[in-house]
Amino acid sequence: MSEVYELAKRAKQSAYFIANKNSKEKNKVLSDIAEEILNNIDVILVENNKDCEKAIKNGISQSMLDRLRLDEKRIKDIVKSIYEVISINDPIGEVIFGYNLPNGLNLINIRVPFGVIGIIYEARPNVTIDSAVLCLKAGSSVILRGSSHALNTNIKLVEIMRKALLKNNFPEDLITIIPTDSREDVKELMSLRQFVDVLIPRGGAGLIESVIKNSKIPVIETGIGNCHIYIDEVYNLSEKQIIDIIINSKTQRPSVCNAVEKLLIHNSVVSKIAAPVLAALKDKGVLIKGCERILKLFDGIILVNEEDWYKEYLDLIIAIKIVDSLDEAIIHINKYGSHHSDSIITSSYENAKIFSYNVDSSTVYVNASTRFTDGGQFGMGAEIGISTQKLHWRGPMSLGQLTTNKFIVTGNGQIRE
Repeated sequence: MSEVYELAKRAKQSAYFIANKNSKEKNKVLSDIAEEILNNIDVILVENNKDCEKAIKNGISQSMLDRLRLDEKRIKDIVKSIYEVISINDPIGEVIFGYNLPNGLNLINIRVPFGVIGIIYEARPNVTIDSAVLCLKAGSSVILRGSSHALNTNIKLVEIMRKALLKNNFPEDLITIIPTDSREDVKELMSLRQFVDVLIPRGGAGLIESVIKNSKIPVIETGIGNCHIYIDEVYNLSEKQIIDIIINSKTQRPSVCNAVEKLLIHNSVVSKIAAPVLAALKDKGVLIKGCERILKLFDGIILVNEEDWYKEYLDLIIAIKIVDSLDEAIIHINKYGSHHSDSIITSSYENAKIFSYNVDSSTVYVNASTRFTDGGQFGMGAEIGISTQKLHWRGPMSLGQLTTNKFIVTGNGQIRE
């Protein structure tokens, strides 16, 4: 059998072990993982520098390089997120609902582990730690397959975490990594339904589409973020507040999935708000694309094409469109958006309600930045990703969403007539 087959088989065997461990035991392991990472910062950075140097030679984009690069602060932030997971209540065994049936049967529905979770992701080493820690706390083993860009970093991080597992007499195969950049290994992983219970892809549209198309294992989509802000025809926020929302959404960290990529402006307020917004974006070095209508009004804008409306730029680029109604904005967002996070700036309660209920996204904002779509920001703790699909869960996926459920029915001799 192949290395990937054997790796997945061992992960499945280890899953039975972790499913029966209590919160105290799991939290002790997580605490030791945090300690081992802190004790090995210098070693991690050596491996990460190797990856970054190689990626630069291969022409990686600045936004992807930003995701790949670690420094001492980022590693300490990762460790902080581990302690946040430790502080969150363990979802395993939680009673979701329960009741007594007329025939005397007692029924409860509880949270249980998935078993084995596969994570396929791009050049973000923090995902290696986040995924492993969340899956362990949720009672599952995890198989990791990161980007080839971060291979050295990821292998070292997994080595460190496995050391903490062994220290606590936990099977080291609770955390495994496919240690190659072979696409054939990924394809094989996606076929091993007898061992892997669910796959979660984290990355760009190409990666996600590839996993959905080729996986024989159920997939939870953590989608791309083609996020929108719509400036309505009526608003009571100040010019500064509107600019702050847009600049924060676009430039605070343009390489993440909850950064805004598109701006829609109602035609009746273009003359009032567009010029200062465009100036602020340009001051931040944002490349501005736009529809023909806005090109006629302002200089320094590149004509947008049809493909642009679908794009997640992950960079200092934004596309702007003038619309004639709230309905047009909603139709545009639902057609071109990725169902991730979209925001309306308005003072109309009715328009806010229409937008919130009709924009088909996991998260809708009223008068706020899109950058808050995050498990930690929502008070849910660290997350595995943002799900944009409709089955199982939508939005940030934290501990509770990394579980499934089952019914336990207790009787005293009942039979069905």
